[in-house]
Amino acid sequence: MSRDRASTMDDELQEVFGAPVSELYEAAVGRDTSPALTRVLELRSFLALTEEQVARVRDRVHADMDPDRDMGELSADRLRFDAQWLEAALDARDSYRAALGELLRTMPPPAHQPRPVRTTQLRATASLPRSAAPAPQRAGAARARRP
Repeated sequence: MSRDRASTMDDELQEVFGAPVSELYEAAVGRDTSPALTRVLELRSFLALTEEQVARVRDRVHADMDPDRDMGELSADRLRFDAQWLEAALDARDSYRAALGELLRTMPPPAHQPRPVRTTQLRATASLPRSAAPAPQRAGAARARRP
């Protein structure tokens, strides 16, 4: 995972989870890690990697377009390829940001831990008066008519 690379959503993650991203990665190694945190960090890693790709292409284009650079070294094909690469990387970045934002909006709050539901079985208790006779063995059975 891209733990060391920064992403544009790190501040939002820290705000939501109340801990720096590095601590979130440490917490995610435990057995009781929530699936939401695992997914958040996975998407965050993809986002950080994609943003690094965007920065690399941007820096390469800037270097190619440096005013001090020899004009004979300019290549339209190379710039076209970089533009396509940049477009793909920006699309991926936007998709990861959207997915991560949606996950943060829909996941349960980090402090909310599901607790086992505790139910008590209600018992109805009633006492019969002593005068009540016990029910016959075949109580409720249809009686045969006698001639």
